[in-house]
Amino acid sequence: MENKNFVLIGGNSGIGKAVAAQLREAGANLFLYSKSGNGTQAIDITQDFEQLPGLPEVIDGVVYCPGTIQLKPFHRLSIADFKHEMEVNFFGAVRVLQACLKGLKKSGSPSVVLYSTVAVETGMGFHAGIASAKGAIEGLTRSLAAEWAPSKIRVNAIAPSLTETPLAAALLGTPEKKEASDKRHPLGRIGTPEDIAEATVFLLSEKSSWMTGQILHLDGGMSNLK
Repeated sequence: MENKNFVLIGGNSGIGKAVAAQLREAGANLFLYSKSGNGTQAIDITQDFEQLPGLPEVIDGVVYCPGTIQLKPFHRLSIADFKHEMEVNFFGAVRVLQACLKGLKKSGSPSVVLYSTVAVETGMGFHAGIASAKGAIEGLTRSLAAEWAPSKIRVNAIAPSLTETPLAAALLGTPEKKEASDKRHPLGRIGTPEDIAEATVFLLSEKSSWMTGQILHLDGGMSNLK
């Protein structure tokens, strides 16, 4: 990973921050973007753009981390709610990947990592908004993996279950909520940003060089085990 150029969207908190830390330790060059700035390039991924400021000429990997957690009964989800889920989770990724494609094509071993959710594989109540948006991400992952294979651009996604990030703070705000969430997972705990970051770095690295179009279920067993 040394001296490779990686673009991280949402690289200053949660999973993105953990990915950045591991890539930095491996000697990579990081190009970080987030809505708030805070040591990164400020960007609003819900607005149309054709270019990202400060991109390197050669891009070895792109990681798109922005997400939402808006759990409501279906009848309380407005069309505006669904549109917001799609803007942040899906259309933002589309905008970023279109802006980065030229640089990815110049790399010798480019890799893209997106994020889905366990709720696409496993039906969960109150997840209609996020499951729909992340379902679109899974379709995009497979389609781009096929389309970009001739350019040797690998595209994979990780589908985590609940992970202890600032985004999930409202769901884990008390010891009782945390304990209940842990117990819902066959392995007895929710995920950590480092769990997801390890898998992300693997997908960016040469160790996964024969892997593309895959959805990696990293969820403590929730999607497949009872």
